[in-house]
Amino acid sequence: MAINKIESLSTPGIEMFVSMTEAQLRNRLDRENSIFIAESPKVIKVALQAGYTPIALLCEERHITGDAADIIATSPDMDVFTGSRELLAQLTGYTLTRGVLCAMKRHELPSVEQVCENARRIVIIDSVVDTTNIGSIFRSAAALGIDGILLTRQSCDPLNRRAVRVSMGSVFLIPWTWIDGPITPTLNRLGFKTAAMALTDKSISLNDPQLKETPRLAIIMGTEGDGLAQSTINDADFTVRIPMSHNVDSLNVAAAAAVAFWELCK
Repeated sequence: MAINKIESLSTPGIEMFVSMTEAQLRNRLDRENSIFIAESPKVIKVALQAGYTPIALLCEERHITGDAADIIATSPDMDVFTGSRELLAQLTGYTLTRGVLCAMKRHELPSVEQVCENARRIVIIDSVVDTTNIGSIFRSAAALGIDGILLTRQSCDPLNRRAVRVSMGSVFLIPWTWIDGPITPTLNRLGFKTAAMALTDKSISLNDPQLKETPRLAIIMGTEGDGLAQSTINDADFTVRIPMSHNVDSLNVAAAAAVAFWELCK
């Protein structure tokens, strides 16, 4: 293991932490070498326990023998870059959460069929682009009993650094992958009924008994602004609303997802 003291922006090896965009990290060199950045010791440890391979660590000097000590001890082949809190804030553009970042190799994603194979309740994330919402949905899904997650290609990458941090590492705990093509026909073929979360004249209440009685259910959550496309709503087996008070018509997608997961996974 090499511990490297950072002196400037030109220090070799720190590009992944400093200047590479999320897209560049994801497509770095080739798919086998694509990476993501995990932030904070707790999140990094969750990733390590889930079998992700660390490449390099960036942390404040005090964390070498502090919060990052266990991570460093369990990853002897990993390069470690360190510097003062002020310098790291200058390098990354912000003060690090708990002072530790770790670059890690991405896993090969499972197929849609593999995610769904033994699942009873899954969620489809359709065109949700906000990193905070993605992280929050993953955290609620893992905590409240969702068995798998499928995302349309228009959605934010769950291994975006902020999404990973907001999820508190839940993105490493629940199987997920991308889904292409029409949602309901694909899920029907795999034995699921679909429930589109949307306000329409035909929407049934979230506590409708037929939803809980459905053996395999895919809950479709739509984009933050416009919600689900009308074609997706029309194709769905159920259209579902959350009962509201005080003339409130809807919740933020992350909050709505948590409510839906709690009710439908009981």
